[in-house]
Amino acid sequence: METKTELRKETLETLHDLVRINVDSANGFEKAAELVESQVYRRLFNDCAVTRRGHGEELKTLLRMNDDDVNDSGSIKANVHRWWMTLRSAVQEDDVRAMLIEAERGEDAIKALYEDVIKETTGNAVNDVLHRQYREVKATHDRIRDLRDAVK
Repeated sequence: METKTELRKETLETLHDLVRINVDSANGFEKAAELVESQVYRRLFNDCAVTRRGHGEELKTLLRMNDDDVNDSGSIKANVHRWWMTLRSAVQEDDVRAMLIEAERGEDAIKALYEDVIKETTGNAVNDVLHRQYREVKATHDRIRDLRDAVK
């Protein structure tokens, strides 16, 4: 039986994937906060980044509890995505809607990964953590989507 301190290799691998996507998400939100001029959206993006960093740290704690190495870096794909956000921002000059579209794209990815991981780990020792984080991810996704729809 799996416990939080004795996780299977497959579970540890999925936690690494979630750490990476949370790092990617936090970095993306921080980049969006740098690029947008609106203080309201800057605060929103920074708050989202802080939440994602917290999720990543919580997942890293689970990995450390299992004597697993923790990789703090994000993915190459995310670096390309942030570059695209920078380019798009430069071209569109503080287009909040464009930023929200890019943020939602990232939110779609993190939400989908959490959904997949939760299905794969049903009944797992870390499901309580995953479900709580997923609820927060979904709420952020929905908020970004609604803001995107509201901005013309």
